[in-house]
Amino acid sequence: MSIWFNKEIKLSDLSPINSNTMAQQLGMEWVNITDSSLSMKMPVDHRTKQPFGILHGGASCALAETVGSVASQMVINCDQFICVGLDINANHIRSVSEGYVTAICQPIHIGKSTHVWDIRISNDQQQLVCISRLTVAVLNKK
Repeated sequence: MSIWFNKEIKLSDLSPINSNTMAQQLGMEWVNITDSSLSMKMPVDHRTKQPFGILHGGASCALAETVGSVASQMVINCDQFICVGLDINANHIRSVSEGYVTAICQPIHIGKSTHVWDIRISNDQQQLVCISRLTVAVLNKK
């Protein structure tokens, strides 16, 4: 059973969300949507590396928060509510110097006022790079 508010949502429906955002500037792209997960990838390149030539931890957090925040928006009725980030935690497990990283976001808790997401970021070899937990507040739309 799908967790998404719009049960007919497709990956192609998400593309316009990235327009004119940090996600677009960092080269993030939607990869997959299932009944209970959302995936996004990001290149490891000049936009996302730190001075030592490896993926910047902040770029990993930007990827995690992007995929988790959009997942939260997809769970709610956007005519009545908005979602805003409340807390993000990231443990950087392995460095990456090239290719892509892919974030897979799955719910830990979907409540009326908060959502908690588990986001696992892996490299092209499916090795774990970062584990992140994102907490999102669900607010009434004004």
